[in-house]
Amino acid sequence: MAVAVEEIVRRAGGCAVIDGGFATQLEALGADINDPLWSAACLITKPHLIKEVHMQYLEAGADVIISSSYQATIPGFLARGMLLEEAEGLLRRSIELALEARDEFWKSTLRKSKPVYNHALVAASIGSYGAYLADGSEYSGSYGEDISAEKLKDFHRRRLQVLASAGPDLIAFEAIPNKMEAQALVELLEEENIQVPSWICFSSVDGKNLCSGESFAECLQFLNASDKVTIVGVNCTPPQFIEGIIRELKKQTKKAIAVYPNSGEIWDGREKRWLPAQCFGHKSFDALAKRWQEAGASLVGGCCRTTPSTIRAVSKVLKGKTAYSATQI
Repeated sequence: MAVAVEEIVRRAGGCAVIDGGFATQLEALGADINDPLWSAACLITKPHLIKEVHMQYLEAGADVIISSSYQATIPGFLARGMLLEEAEGLLRRSIELALEARDEFWKSTLRKSKPVYNHALVAASIGSYGAYLADGSEYSGSYGEDISAEKLKDFHRRRLQVLASAGPDLIAFEAIPNKMEAQALVELLEEENIQVPSWICFSSVDGKNLCSGESFAECLQFLNASDKVTIVGVNCTPPQFIEGIIRELKKQTKKAIAVYPNSGEIWDGREKRWLPAQCFGHKSFDALAKRWQEAGASLVGGCCRTTPSTIRAVSKVLKGKTAYSATQI
């Protein structure tokens, strides 16, 4: 585990808290994200709302906040008629907004007589190729026969370079649905000699395999061999599967484990709507979070349809009375 991550996990009492659903909270603040760029559209239209969401999660107790760049891609911005320089500028801006929020929140925390927060880390979000396609393939891992690992590396390369150079503490590859893309990302980290510690989190629909049907074990074989990837885990996965996944991962890796599931509802990528399923209230979600910590997770948070209220409850149950220490790392 990277030194900064080890330290914040230690200061958090053994399990650091990741923030929650970003698009969910943007919508709650009035943003319209019905857009191929999803929440990244706010980088163009309402960047102040992005910063406000970061602040809300910091206030809720998040030790790690994730940038708004999940679906922000250079091809996606170019399709809007932007110049390459403008597209790359928006990628950098996603990190700047998170860093600004973190630093402003930290200054306000230090002014209090009894500061109760950690100096949070900023993770640069990189979504899958399927997230860029916005056709539902990020939930199946089926990209078509003409997509190769080399094409995936070419797709991710410049975005990774730009985001890594913008000053994040971590790179967060999120909701990766298949083995080929995970392998491409590991190779890309090596080829570009990225010095920012990275995590790769997969998505699963059955709690046993990646969305593609490939096993976690197949991916861990090459993830374990990479010193560029310091954390592995799952996100955007139903919460009822998380404990079992953690226990399986613990058998197969010595890397730190991050989990940040969705609320339990299911996103229909084709119809672009949430389908009702077994939903978890905040009390149940935080009780599960404690079990995830006990099972071996070092970082716990929420993904789609979770909110600052969810993260506040998770932070409280994981950190207890020794919740926060206002110490910079």
